Amino acid sequence: MTSFSDSGAATASSAASGGSTAAWATSFFASKFGIGKRELENYLSEALSRGGDYADLYFEYVASTSISIDESIIKSATQGVSLGVGIRVIAGERTGYAHSGDLSPEKIRAAARVAAMIASGPSKVESATLEDGPKRNLYPIVTAPAETAFHERVELAWRADRAARAYDSKIFQVQVTWADNIREVLVATSDGVLSFDRQPLARLSVYALARDAAGSPQQGHAGGGGRREISWFHDERTPEFFAEDAARQAVAQLTAVEAPAGEQTVVLGPGWPGVLLHEAVGHGLEADFNRKGVSAFSGRIGQKVASELCTVIDDGTIGGRRGSLNVDDEGNPTQRNVLIEKGILRGYLQDRLSSRILGVAPTGSGRRESYECVPMPRMTNTFMLAGESDPQDVIRSVKRGLYCANFAGGQVDITSGNFVFSASESYLIEDGKLTRPVKNATLIGNGPESLGRISMVGCDLELDEGIGVCGKEGQSVPVGVGMPTVRIDGMTVGGTA
Repeated sequence: MTSFSDSGAATASSAASGGSTAAWATSFFASKFGIGKRELENYLSEALSRGGDYADLYFEYVASTSISIDESIIKSATQGVSLGVGIRVIAGERTGYAHSGDLSPEKIRAAARVAAMIASGPSKVESATLEDGPKRNLYPIVTAPAETAFHERVELAWRADRAARAYDSKIFQVQVTWADNIREVLVATSDGVLSFDRQPLARLSVYALARDAAGSPQQGHAGGGGRREISWFHDERTPEFFAEDAARQAVAQLTAVEAPAGEQTVVLGPGWPGVLLHEAVGHGLEADFNRKGVSAFSGRIGQKVASELCTVIDDGTIGGRRGSLNVDDEGNPTQRNVLIEKGILRGYLQDRLSSRILGVAPTGSGRRESYECVPMPRMTNTFMLAGESDPQDVIRSVKRGLYCANFAGGQVDITSGNFVFSASESYLIEDGKLTRPVKNATLIGNGPESLGRISMVGCDLELDEGIGVCGKEGQSVPVGVGMPTVRIDGMTVGGTA
């Protein structure tokens, strides 16, 4: 389930950014914890001491900051550091995993022995000599937001609070959160690959409540961020931009009519509505569900699963994006993965375990929330490619229907593909025009079936502003979504009118 949450942080020399060399990585961890290449090779050997096909080490150091303003008061401001190592051993389909928040040599060796005992198997491989992994820099940030003055980040939150309240006298409550972090990651594998990444992240989020004498309070939400410098919040997407958008949504909902129920044509707007694609389709294309045969897309590679107008991409290589990474949490380079091409299913998102079992290459999709968690196949930035239709023509083509501009959340059954989503901002389409705002609208459907009912795709692909967090099996990771304007015929809308 995608939600609005994230954490924040600070540390490390600005001399190296994401994609830095493994030599710099080992010097960083060596200077703080006395961990060098020789120690890493010894830990890997310990992990494979009882047999196994593969082992890896995942070292993580995260410094974070969060600020919360509510009722025009700073309700909380926190800073913290977490660090540790996760050690994994794979033997066939069995995985042994252990972690330690203590990076002393004896604790790391103890964790390696525990993972080895869990996964011990008949096969035995020797750990290769570690060599530098791939290097690139998708977020060349000299000074991360986490490394700027604390008061500067507090002032960004205050600016959002003031702007939302000034938008309209009907706005009576505003909540603003700022979160940033910087994560240092080192991955060493028994295949001999040593990878490092320095991952900055920041996000500003604004909730606004509006009310009038006629009815109950209504809510609006907006926010954004990514792997960007703090200047992005001053020059490109200011606190005022997000605050006014949240306030606009809340005020608009005060005059909203009840959603019409029944089967009708639905138009999804560009950008954040791609969260529906992420949930209803994306999770079903993750390899662990498919190798177990529990996804609605299992065993369907090469088959038509959507309208020929649909091409769905997951791309972890887009510069500065919230879901982008130089390397995934298994040390593999992220990449641009074509999942559905003109309606035909082309592949799944693979982590190392699933790819080994299925006999295919990893897709740079192994992700984990922290060193305490086992990696699994996850999305990065998931979106549908633009089509050829003018967005206004898509709306004009609908005699009567529903236009959805924003979603609050939803849920999906991976096995069946059935989903339910709540639209937080939607409008009636009447005679090809957007008219009255609508409240309490839910979209009910099936992922593959809904893709098959797409009849028009706009030329206006947009990615979201950078607020997405994806949850799976208790782990949350930052992601991005995107969508052009899309027309879906015959979708069930839940409402009260």
